[in-house]
Amino acid sequence: MISSFRLTGAKPAQLLSGLAPYKNVLVVIAATLLTVALTLKLLAPASAPDLAQPGNASRVLALTESWESGDVIALVRHAERCDRSTAPCLGAADGVTVRGEATVRKLGMDFQQLGLNTVDIYSSLLTRARQTADAMFIRPVEAQDWLFNCRGTMLRDALRHKVPGRNLVLVTHSECMEQMEKDLQVPTDTALGYGSALFIKADGSSVQPKMLGYIAPEDWRRLVPGMTGMVTPARAVLPL
Repeated sequence: MISSFRLTGAKPAQLLSGLAPYKNVLVVIAATLLTVALTLKLLAPASAPDLAQPGNASRVLALTESWESGDVIALVRHAERCDRSTAPCLGAADGVTVRGEATVRKLGMDFQQLGLNTVDIYSSLLTRARQTADAMFIRPVEAQDWLFNCRGTMLRDALRHKVPGRNLVLVTHSECMEQMEKDLQVPTDTALGYGSALFIKADGSSVQPKMLGYIAPEDWRRLVPGMTGMVTPARAVLPL
């Protein structure tokens, strides 16, 4: 009985003793696996940055400078949908809510502060997108089918409508904004809410357009100290 117990107890020690010559090899393998995992994590594409976050000041500066140069494509998600809300509707059931229209009216003022002198604006054909564009901008906005039927073609079609030296604002849908992220090989794990604006730098060079980030409608006021809900076109625009 005692002899049997000792033999059983000796097995783990014998196993460890047998692995001793391979200790350094096992350490190297473990370190290699850890290095590979960290490298893959670092090399993985990052999600679209939230420009209202303090750590993205350089991206906000890049946005304002690119906007001044007419090198920006901005995708704006339509206002709150009437058919998915209990809030009062602005009009038709396939349009936006009264609350949503008020939100994007303020958003239109934010874009006016950026400057709309050298901007081309298009919207999706759907009612909710057209109502959003009408609320945001005083001038008529041309509706385009590709801003709803955008699967696999969003970046290509946006670049086709981008005029050198003129910014491009597209009032569209969450699916098309996700398609733009896919086209730019950016993860689509960020939920872009109603009225969110996604900004891409596209200067017409051979370089792939660059994702600058997004701004939620309620966060524009955080971009400029001492101002409420507005962004100035000055180069000094930085998050708090």
